[in-house]
Amino acid sequence: MSVVEKAIAKLRAPGATEANRPNEKVGDLEDTVNTVEQAIPVIPAPQEIARRTISVDRDKLRSTGFVPDSDQERRLADQYRQVKRTILTRLQELDPLSSGSSRWFMFTSALPGDGKTFTSINMAFSLAREPAACVVLVDGDLPKRHVSHVFGIEKEIGLFDALADDAITPESLVLPTDVPGLSILPAGTYHESGADQLTDDRVLAILSRIVTQDPRRIVVLDSPPLLLSGESKALAQAVGNVVLVVRAGGTPQRAVQDAVSQLGPEKLIGIILNQSPMAQTEGYYGYSAYGESGAAKKEKSIA
Repeated sequence: MSVVEKAIAKLRAPGATEANRPNEKVGDLEDTVNTVEQAIPVIPAPQEIARRTISVDRDKLRSTGFVPDSDQERRLADQYRQVKRTILTRLQELDPLSSGSSRWFMFTSALPGDGKTFTSINMAFSLAREPAACVVLVDGDLPKRHVSHVFGIEKEIGLFDALADDAITPESLVLPTDVPGLSILPAGTYHESGADQLTDDRVLAILSRIVTQDPRRIVVLDSPPLLLSGESKALAQAVGNVVLVVRAGGTPQRAVQDAVSQLGPEKLIGIILNQSPMAQTEGYYGYSAYGESGAAKKEKSIA
């Protein structure tokens, strides 16, 4: 033990006083203790660790087809307001004592290339514009991780890490952005048993914790295609609300029917008809002629 360590031990020993240390200079020892303690780095508690703010690059989102071109932005925003009303009405009807999963809205598709990630991102932006809104965009599409990639957070730990490790606090993984009212939860790390983890009570605990941290929170979840992923089916069982995205003239009718039958009427709150040239009709929302130059083309090319 060093001289300094011995001095500190004596100073802090039970019953140690100035009277029983006649040969020591108490002031010098206190100075030594203070010097040593100042040299020890203070590690903040997990809840005190500052999370970096994600800078949203709209030019990148536009160039990769995940937000509309500027000349189509206003028209698409008007159409998203119609879809948003369904979500806001659903939230207003919630019982205050309802489970956290009721504030989760999962956007999925029957097959790849239907535009569900495009829809998830733009719906999150639209909801974040609501007064006092607090939106969390969750990347639940672990095989593709489109949301994480386009926002530059594909290397961050996220949802699936929290599912795999009970010690991880889900709240600590939610990253704020420079868009007011919008945060993002990355997909995280791939685990072979991802679908098995999602069937566990752990997923329900995570859903509840993320929304109960803030009663204003609305969660928009981008999930894998419903007919091709066990993870998507498991997520659909856990969340309270599901929106199915269908590509006009592209998604086979049988695939839509199969997806709807898997979800059930209590989960499915709406169907969005993407890339439709027709006007809005009841129960469907047409996104005009955004076409193959937009998100559907991008998703189809990387799916």
